[in-house]
Amino acid sequence: MDDIANYCRRFTLENLDIRGQLVQLTSVWSGLHAGREYAPMVQGFLGELACVAVLVGSGLKQAGRVTVQIQRAGSGAPLAMADCTEALAVRGIVRNPEGAATFAEWAARGTLALTLTHQEPGKPPAMYQSIVPLSGLSIAECFEHYFDQSEQLPTHLWIASDAKGAGALLLQKLPGADTKDADGWARMEHLAASVTGAELTGASADELLHRLFHEEDVRLFRAKPVSYACRRDVAKVEAMLKSLGRDEVEATLAEQGEIVVTDDICNEQYRFGAEDVRRLFGA
Repeated sequence: MDDIANYCRRFTLENLDIRGQLVQLTSVWSGLHAGREYAPMVQGFLGELACVAVLVGSGLKQAGRVTVQIQRAGSGAPLAMADCTEALAVRGIVRNPEGAATFAEWAARGTLALTLTHQEPGKPPAMYQSIVPLSGLSIAECFEHYFDQSEQLPTHLWIASDAKGAGALLLQKLPGADTKDADGWARMEHLAASVTGAELTGASADELLHRLFHEEDVRLFRAKPVSYACRRDVAKVEAMLKSLGRDEVEATLAEQGEIVVTDDICNEQYRFGAEDVRRLFGA
């Protein structure tokens, strides 16, 4: 077993022509919500959305990024956003509800946007975006419908998130499944539906797949590690300030007394005083 706490792992049910993926986030999930005052409900939504971003990001074949967003009709900033690179570095943010008690109320009349950005050496980034109305009573149901339409494969998705971890199980029926076993897909759906939230967030991949599919020919692939994309990066912020020019930065400093740069997605704040500005631009 791979000793990785945050991972994405593919598996196949060889005798049935069914494939799947497992995602489990522990310390990465802690980094995503640490220091944030999220309502418990939307904190769970963020964990689930992060798992989806990893599931999609794991399919990137070249340098790039997948971004998944939930947007409510008529609102400005997205209700929730998570993105993941081809190296499975993930980050995200979510907005607290305004009088919402369920996912349907929180995301009322909303849309789901999935953006794929590919970066080839020496070429400008290529971007592809799909926007579809939200259909489902949970993030898992919404993305089941998305995968059904985009990949043309029957898909089931189970996701769980609590204060300590987030996890997901994806199951997809491949074109040859009915030929191998006409009842196989229905049987595997029934078995997978018994998965618990505690298993998704805490059980190892070996334990989980053995419990669900121990009578099947399971092939489990090596785990791909998932990391938290956010790191405090003062040099990057300083470079941004330099690009604004000395006059603009000093004008802001004179007006506000200090310069405060906030990175909402990564929950970081950078403060610069007069001495920092002199050091940045020289005497």
